[in-house]
Amino acid sequence: MALVKRFFLILFLSLLASLGLAAPRVGLHDGYTRLVFDLPAVMSASGKLSGQTYTVQLGRALPSAAGALSAPGLSRYQISGQRLTLTLSGAGTPRLQVLPASGAVKPRLVVDVPLKAVKKAAAKKVVPAPPALVRAATSAPVTVVIDPGHGGVYPGMVSHWVTEKDVTLDVALRVRDKLQARGVKVIMTRSGDTQISTDLASDLDARSRLANNGKVGAFISIHVNSGGAGAQGIETYYFGAPMQSDSRTLAVTENGGGSLGLELTKRASTTAQNLLGDLVAQAKLTFSRDLATRVQQNLVRATGAVNRGVKSDTFVVILHPTTPAILTEIGFGTSDDEGPKLALPAYRDRIAAAIADAVATYLHVK
Repeated sequence: MALVKRFFLILFLSLLASLGLAAPRVGLHDGYTRLVFDLPAVMSASGKLSGQTYTVQLGRALPSAAGALSAPGLSRYQISGQRLTLTLSGAGTPRLQVLPASGAVKPRLVVDVPLKAVKKAAAKKVVPAPPALVRAATSAPVTVVIDPGHGGVYPGMVSHWVTEKDVTLDVALRVRDKLQARGVKVIMTRSGDTQISTDLASDLDARSRLANNGKVGAFISIHVNSGGAGAQGIETYYFGAPMQSDSRTLAVTENGGGSLGLELTKRASTTAQNLLGDLVAQAKLTFSRDLATRVQQNLVRATGAVNRGVKSDTFVVILHPTTPAILTEIGFGTSDDEGPKLALPAYRDRIAAAIADAVATYLHVK
């Protein structure tokens, strides 16, 4: 049954892709649900609320699409020509925003649906946002969780040049400083050579659950890869069924290695299979994939490293978050080329800047 669900999910997404329009991405936030539709170009948009129906008039026609939305405040969407219709189950008037393209990211129509009533306001035409991406106004700063992989009694990868726990902490602290300079609130899973728990399964679980307070915008776990002397490159993961068999070895390693790592990976794999039929969960994973893509592109551009791509796999540390969560392998510490580079503060700073810029752009923080 799980395989059948997966087949039809892939078929559905492939059909939408062939029409040039992806299903809307769904984000769950404190007080509102966010829908994001990719657009072929920047266009005008105006909305009108009538009962539980919110109609958006677009500046140009889009391919027809429709589907159920199992998310708070929403039950269905439909696109027909220049009209987008949302069936609401919450209260209050949604907020519209059109964001321009940014690098490889297409223009987007963003619809924030409040989960409680707000004072009625007249429908007004939305003007496309200026080139600088603008985040929806909020009284609280965006919060990001940064997880420096391993630490304390868990050294991670060890080579002639570097030890993983030292590199990940140094890079993570640099990311923290750069994000804080932009007004982002940062929660660190560790700020020194420590671990949350000496029980590895509990340690990984606790790190992951730090992102589950409902107010976190992103969870970033930073790691260093290992392999043969010739292995090199950067790769970034989001949670899900593995795309290829060779990544399973990495998942087992990052999940603790040995019999424990294998057991945790098996459990996570069961979770990944169960998520295939959950549309809300799939929407969250889509957000994670988008974040992973931004981070991967920035890292490769900043370092010139081999692009090993964006992939999904069953890493326990990104299993639980209800927010976009990724794990990035910033290079091979065992590589004759990348090992020495990862030992250099200047190279680590380039990596940190690339991650911070990608996260800030993703969250619409200047």
